[in-house]
Amino acid sequence: MKVKDYKDLKIWQKGIEIADKIYSITDRFPKSELYGLVVQMRKAVVSIPSNIAEGFARNHNKEYKQFLYISLGSCAELETQLIISHKRNYVTKKDLEFLAEEINHESRMIMSLIKRL
Repeated sequence: MKVKDYKDLKIWQKGIEIADKIYSITDRFPKSELYGLVVQMRKAVVSIPSNIAEGFARNHNKEYKQFLYISLGSCAELETQLIISHKRNYVTKKDLEFLAEEINHESRMIMSLIKRL
């Protein structure tokens, strides 16, 4: 079965779920981080499903892989920012562990798709 729309991809759907969670968590960050970690984390998390969608729309496997690798990099960037946020006591250990596993799951799905292309 061929996927006709990027919104049908589980990796895109997972990226949207992670984005929603990150937005909720960063809403609670101190105002002093509004132009720091909040912006950086939101850019990174939005980049994950956005690059999956853009790569899918290119209709060429080589370009699609390139965009998937960008999504993978955004996953690593976001996890790093979460660790920093935890060290600053903006994110609980529980939230950090949960989100790190979600990001790790997303990364594994992206790598799996890259290998299949």
